[in-house]
Amino acid sequence: MTKEPQPLKAALWMSGAIFSFSAMAVAAREINGAHDSFEIMAARSLIGLVLVLVIGGLTGQLGRIRAERLSGHAARNIVHFTAQNLWFWSLTMIPLAQVFALEFTSPVWVILLSPLLLGERLTGPRMLAAALGFVGILIVARPDLTHLNPGVLAAAASALGFAITSILTKRLTRGEAVIGILFWLTLFQSLFGLVAAGYDGVVHWPTLQTLPWLGLIGVCGVLAHFSLTSALSLAPASFVVPIDFLRLPLIAVIGALAYAEPIDPFVLGGGAVIFAGIWISIRAEWRARKKSA
Repeated sequence: MTKEPQPLKAALWMSGAIFSFSAMAVAAREINGAHDSFEIMAARSLIGLVLVLVIGGLTGQLGRIRAERLSGHAARNIVHFTAQNLWFWSLTMIPLAQVFALEFTSPVWVILLSPLLLGERLTGPRMLAAALGFVGILIVARPDLTHLNPGVLAAAASALGFAITSILTKRLTRGEAVIGILFWLTLFQSLFGLVAAGYDGVVHWPTLQTLPWLGLIGVCGVLAHFSLTSALSLAPASFVVPIDFLRLPLIAVIGALAYAEPIDPFVLGGGAVIFAGIWISIRAEWRARKKSA
């Protein structure tokens, strides 16, 4: 039997995901240059795997980890690992704002693909939330898409990959425990990261300066995916994922406070448009739930 959607709880879980992803971004910036993306992902996943096993053992949930849908977990993590590395690579090719603008087209892909791949209903408020979110991102970042280059294509492909990852995660929540999804996530990502990090024969081991930041990335990585997976188990993906639009204006504020990066009016205006779209979607879902109750 399908669970009744709980949009308010899903939105609260997504706030945890937004905070965790933002903290990961700050930590990754602090160790920029000391470790490559493969090493960071390997460390994050290994720390996450230990946390999942410890928490699962303490709460008695390790028995809920199953291998019946191993192919689904493998497919999800291959797509996610590929998208994540395309995103890291695009950061070295094109301006950061342009990468973010393209990354945040992911919720648009989720809304468009979820009716086809998940059988979810494409409502007017969800379409409006996606449209306003996309417009807000364009206002904030003002990307120049007139000249396509490999970096632009990589960032665009990573956004599509993140969208497919969210959809595959939503599929797994239908019958899979969150602890199981997190276990296979951290295990697969650890294996992928270790193989990729050692492929060139050069590995930069953690130092006293980078270890705390790597630890923060590992902890926040688990919290972020736990929050995201929990949100997807409570509400449709086409409702949950657009909430992630809030991450861009939040990171802009963090950049201003922590790194003295200027905030221009376009960031504030775009953030307002993004929030308006999310609020319309949340209100519509909440009213529909009250009406059905």
